[in-house]
Amino acid sequence: MKRDGKLSGVLHILLHMAELDEPVTSDDLSKIMDTNPVVVRRLMAGLREQQYVQSVKGHGGGWTLACELVDLTLLDIYQAVGSPGLLAMGNRTEAPGCLVEQSVNAALGKTFDEAEQLLLRRLGEVTLASLSADCHHRLEAKGISLKAKRNRHGLQS
Repeated sequence: MKRDGKLSGVLHILLHMAELDEPVTSDDLSKIMDTNPVVVRRLMAGLREQQYVQSVKGHGGGWTLACELVDLTLLDIYQAVGSPGLLAMGNRTEAPGCLVEQSVNAALGKTFDEAEQLLLRRLGEVTLASLSADCHHRLEAKGISLKAKRNRHGLQS
């Protein structure tokens, strides 16, 4: 089963944007995600609605962050991209007539609900600032500058 990569992709984009002192176009951001600029605009729309990013049209325009990374959690971003399903597993049927399957559904349902609540709570504990710090640590450990990574994605330094 294919996993939903929206959250991961948007986080990737936001971390790159955090390093830039100027607006970034949807075209440039699409190169980071290896996708179409229309996909980027759709993803960013939810972030704009929540006022996490802003966009300016025209020459010299593009996307910029509209808030501090320390104020933004992974849960905020998850919700802004539409709260995609967290678990790929589910019940075989939702309203089974079989008592055995009802028992299975009850046990799985309770377990899935608890797992989802734990995951949502953890997403709410991680800020983009801490994610950015981890990214910087990993880059520094490899002797890579973020500007070099930006160039690799086709963005200007």
